[in-house]
Amino acid sequence: MRILLVLAHPLPDSFAASVARTAREALETSGHVVDLLDLYAEDFDPRLSEAERRAYFDVPYDTSAVADAVARLRSADGLILVFPQWWFNFPAILKGFFDRVFAPGVAFTHDAAGGRIVPELTNIRLLYALTTTGSPWWVVHLYMGNPVRRLLKRGIANFCSKKLAFRMLSLHDMDRATEARRKVHLERVRKALAAV
Repeated sequence: MRILLVLAHPLPDSFAASVARTAREALETSGHVVDLLDLYAEDFDPRLSEAERRAYFDVPYDTSAVADAVARLRSADGLILVFPQWWFNFPAILKGFFDRVFAPGVAFTHDAAGGRIVPELTNIRLLYALTTTGSPWWVVHLYMGNPVRRLLKRGIANFCSKKLAFRMLSLHDMDRATEARRKVHLERVRKALAAV
């Protein structure tokens, strides 16, 4: 399986970077091909331009400004996202990745009759999110309703692909996580991806 592994964290020595390394090692050990897209290291511009927005309903939609990322997404069988949750949401660079790369003609097409969109990422068979939160589990799930999971599963996964395996592994209360808890989480990530 060819996996696009997207890392969205500005610090190369972050825990997110450790999660991405662990994921990559586990996948490659199992024989998968991993394409690491480090959004910060590759200086991905998350800003949807005026021209891109004005042409959003053009057919075909022009994705030339993000052609490399689009090609990498289209050639993948699976997508694994590694990111921290900030303010109960995606880092801005990851949101911009969705805005610019998960574009019409790539991730979906507009239904000519209006309303629903038609999924186009039929090549993607799995979508995993490996994430951390600064808040405890109960705040994320009970108070906030786990918004990132809802957006990924009900929005991006369901609207852009059909019949994909979705999984989200989160380390909650990251700001107070001990080294031992971090190691346990890395091992959890390793085991989950070794089973892919």
